[in-house]
Amino acid sequence: MVPEIEINGVRLHYVEQGTGPEVVVFSHSYLLDWSHFKPQMHALSERYRCIAFDHRGHGGSEKPKDGYDMETLYADAVAFIEAMDSAPVHFVGLSTGGFIGLRLGFRRPDLLRTLTLMDTSAEVEPALKKFQYKMMLAMVGVIGTRPFAGYIMSLFFSKSSPSDPSRQTELARFRKLMVENDKHAIIRFGHGIFDRTGVLDSVGQITVPTLVIAGEQDTSQPPARAQQITDRIPNSKLLIVPNAAHISNVDDPATVNAALEKHLARHE
Repeated sequence: MVPEIEINGVRLHYVEQGTGPEVVVFSHSYLLDWSHFKPQMHALSERYRCIAFDHRGHGGSEKPKDGYDMETLYADAVAFIEAMDSAPVHFVGLSTGGFIGLRLGFRRPDLLRTLTLMDTSAEVEPALKKFQYKMMLAMVGVIGTRPFAGYIMSLFFSKSSPSDPSRQTELARFRKLMVENDKHAIIRFGHGIFDRTGVLDSVGQITVPTLVIAGEQDTSQPPARAQQITDRIPNSKLLIVPNAAHISNVDDPATVNAALEKHLARHE
């Protein structure tokens, strides 16, 4: 039976590994699903109960007609953590998951033991990129996601990955995942996150131990945005992952895993 839970009127699919006394919750990137955190779940599940969920509109979760604004996605995460009876958790969010993590950090610190923010931003989407993304979403509505898969892959993964024979199976799986997304859900979700409000003025209120990670080659959420977050969150730590792009935890799982293990262990 596929593990799922109904919260906020929508069924969310999740995967759970490990049985440790503390819980790590993973929140994934737009266009992918929980599975891009497989390397981290494998590394941490010997010591922690690891739970990764699919956002609405993604993976095995329900794909409703509405509820894709940033506030609803944040509310989904709050309800999920509470429903799993897991708080306080070590929350790890990448991209969209990071947008959610930032809001959890200053609104619901009671739910968090630590916070890890990966390849994300506390700012609004820059006007030019927002226009470009919304034009792409309009075209996806007409011709689907397949024509854009190559471009998205170039944003998500390092420049060297297409020529690395050892990564071809992995990259093909992610490409297939993107292409097979429900286009209507992806369009609605995209509008929701690209229209998000900025929270840069609020992140200084975050007091839970925070690790910020960014891929050196990330052009979607450049390292400068990670630096801005780190500069504002008291006692936070920043890691720039060399030769990694937007999905930095997949481009260099060893570096990310080592940093995560150290961060979590320090605050058990």
